[in-house]
Amino acid sequence: MHHLTRRELLQAAAAATLSGSLGCKKSSNGITIGLYLSLTGDKADFGISTRNGINIALDELNAAGGVLGQRVRVVAEDTRGDSNEAASAVTRLIDRERVCGIIGEVASTLSLAGGRICQRRGIPMISPSSTNPAVTQIGDCVFRVCFLDPFQGEVMARFAKNSLHVSRVAIFKDQGSAYSTGLADAFRTAFTALGGQVVDTQSYRETDTHFSAQISSMLSHQPEALFVPGYYAQLALIAREVRGAGFQGRMLGGDGWSSNTLTQNDDDKLVGDFYSEGFAPEGATTPVAQRFVQKYREKYRIEPNGLAALGYDAALVMFDSIRRAGSADPAQIKRAIAATRGVNGATGTISLNAQRDAVKSAVILEVRENSVRYRETVNPT
Repeated sequence: MHHLTRRELLQAAAAATLSGSLGCKKSSNGITIGLYLSLTGDKADFGISTRNGINIALDELNAAGGVLGQRVRVVAEDTRGDSNEAASAVTRLIDRERVCGIIGEVASTLSLAGGRICQRRGIPMISPSSTNPAVTQIGDCVFRVCFLDPFQGEVMARFAKNSLHVSRVAIFKDQGSAYSTGLADAFRTAFTALGGQVVDTQSYRETDTHFSAQISSMLSHQPEALFVPGYYAQLALIAREVRGAGFQGRMLGGDGWSSNTLTQNDDDKLVGDFYSEGFAPEGATTPVAQRFVQKYREKYRIEPNGLAALGYDAALVMFDSIRRAGSADPAQIKRAIAATRGVNGATGTISLNAQRDAVKSAVILEVRENSVRYRETVNPT
């Protein structure tokens, strides 16, 4: 690793300023990375878990001397789960904090809002866990370290058809969520290609609290399973009404189910149901993954979920890219992120393709009474 002297760093910063590029703020605080996440509101579990994982990576980095001879600090902005607030948060990080790179968001709709600002301003952004394909299609400043919905939808379709042996599924999606609608489409395509039948598709809005009309419609078509690609906050309400209506089949979902509240707030209505995720502690077989799980348990006294592991990995890729760039200049960091190959993370080996996406495995988890149980790992074909 090449350690720049303070004079070299000041010269580089001055050169960046003179050339008109918005350099990263360098001071006694070191190198500044921005983070925008839902830390309050009904997606707060997403943001808190992700930030916890990033904190593990940050602790490790700074304990080892930082990067480019400087400590790194991560400044977080709360999006409150709102698209307008996500765009404002990213703007504040760029203008006020002079960040050289940004990590976030989790929800795809919020990453689309923030990513457009990053692209316009030339600041590289890494989403830890936004799975909608459109996120990295924004442009060459936007990257991700998670799998995509077409893969996740296929994973759950294969599991439904081949492992659960169901042929008739109804889909219940959040019509205002890029994540939910994209994952629903991916599941439908894969499930019908396997010979399954989607017997009904119904929609709800994030603010809805009653779903009886949609549930009656779905159940009238006698599905063997329901695919509910939504977020955990609405899931508990939906599950209560679905079970109250007498449905005995399985409910299936994606990584939007991932929350520490999943096994606390559902009154056992989701026990025996399944969802796809990017990581499970029981599936942690590499030294990096095992070390991450151990440190996370020690620091937070809970098991890390996929969001925490992907937060950790997004931070690893950002820090590694700054090191390889040899600079805190956003344009050079962007090029280094694009060249990411073989970074060993908690969720596996991370290499980014020409579309700035990672090709990753998925795990399938079963909801138990007070925990989730690892069922299997599914690798991309």
